Amino acid sequence: MGQKERKSTKVVKFIVITVLGIVVISLLYKNLFKNQTKNLKIGNNNTSQEVIQNLLDISSYEAIIDVTVYSNKNENRYRIKQKYKNEKNTSQEIIEPANIAGVKIIQEGENLKIENSKLSLTNIIENYQYVTDNSLDLSCFINDYKQCSENNITEENNTIILKTISQTKNKYIKYKELKIDKKTGKPLQMEIKSDSKKTTIYILYNEVKINNN
Repeated sequence: MGQKERKSTKVVKFIVITVLGIVVISLLYKNLFKNQTKNLKIGNNNTSQEVIQNLLDISSYEAIIDVTVYSNKNENRYRIKQKYKNEKNTSQEIIEPANIAGVKIIQEGENLKIENSKLSLTNIIENYQYVTDNSLDLSCFINDYKQCSENNITEENNTIILKTISQTKNKYIKYKELKIDKKTGKPLQMEIKSDSKKTTIYILYNEVKINNN
């Protein structure tokens, strides 16, 4: 083999090795970029749809909420500790106001019972409107959202806003709006309105622990 042929062979080998190197580097970079993107998506950059779906799929939750109930004559404020295990096992413990603090309203199946209270169920229903109603439950909103065909989704900064219509016939709790923190996926506040779109219930979520199984 002459000097020119050896030189040509070396050039060809160099070109082949260079091309192969570029291909390998490109594939490695592509996979690395793909993995980084995947990790980011799983982390703090979830899409709005993922955040919403995670909320709809909760299996249980606990929350401490501040509730304001508006009526034609006045407004009542409560602080309540909620526990939701499943559709047939929920509880609400009133923290404030002091005159009914410690009252536990427990739903087990179709049964509703009161614990640690000197007040009868009738008195509580008459004097503390909506406290025994499951409209205060996050799970009630989720059920309405799943069943309603007129849902609306918007975003404001890092907040996702879900709007739905209650599936009950109660005219005082017809329209519902839930705001969710897009970063944490946790509810921030919920507003419930009557059929005339007047606010009847406002809920502020202070502490929320959500479980997804």
